[in-house]
Amino acid sequence: MSDYGGSVVVVSGAAGELGEPIVRRFSREGATVIVADVRRQQGQELASQLGERCHFVPLDVTEESDWHRVLQLLKQLEQPFNALIQCAGILEVGSITDQEPAVFRRVVETNLFGTWLGMHVLGPLLRQSKTGVIVNFSSTHGIYAKQHMGAYAASKWGIRGLTKTAALEFARDGVRVLSIHPGPIRTEMASIFDPSQFSAMAIPRFGEPEEVASMVWFMASEATFSTGSEFVVDGGILLGALAAE
Repeated sequence: MSDYGGSVVVVSGAAGELGEPIVRRFSREGATVIVADVRRQQGQELASQLGERCHFVPLDVTEESDWHRVLQLLKQLEQPFNALIQCAGILEVGSITDQEPAVFRRVVETNLFGTWLGMHVLGPLLRQSKTGVIVNFSSTHGIYAKQHMGAYAASKWGIRGLTKTAALEFARDGVRVLSIHPGPIRTEMASIFDPSQFSAMAIPRFGEPEEVASMVWFMASEATFSTGSEFVVDGGILLGALAAE
């Protein structure tokens, strides 16, 4: 088991409905947490609530200069940097023929390029830990297909492949790279889905953000012999999707 007491964890999308419980979990376990998010007010409030071991940094994941601001803070803290949790992301729904190109580009740039950029900028420092971990947020939509999810699916399938490539590249320095694939979690993003669809699948309910946070904690602290692996938190939705084919 990895001990995060006294070490630093960076969480992107930290003020969101999935990011906040992750921040709270790592903080509870004794980590210093960098709360990184484009939402300044929510991020500052979260960091303030959790005390002096939490630090807010404004972060647009598509901006390299913002990631360098995170890097500068990491260097100033002078503590071991042991985990990068990348859960910033957006969802736009639309068919391939109807969706505006700018919308497709924005989704892929935020979800996929933003994930790459985080590893690109912070990866060299994380390598120094020799025991670090990167958790990249993909989705069940990065494993199976659904209509009108082209932009989102492209970005999440891309994260899946990017994670495996990164796992190979970071392995020699002892850094594990993993992807997490949440299904329908009770968030504003998931409100576009009709729960009645689930009756034909294996899942009985929406998942809770805290259940995702628990899996992230397991991946970062307990799954020490896993890298390049996919961790699914979906209540069985993939079983239903496969059975319907």
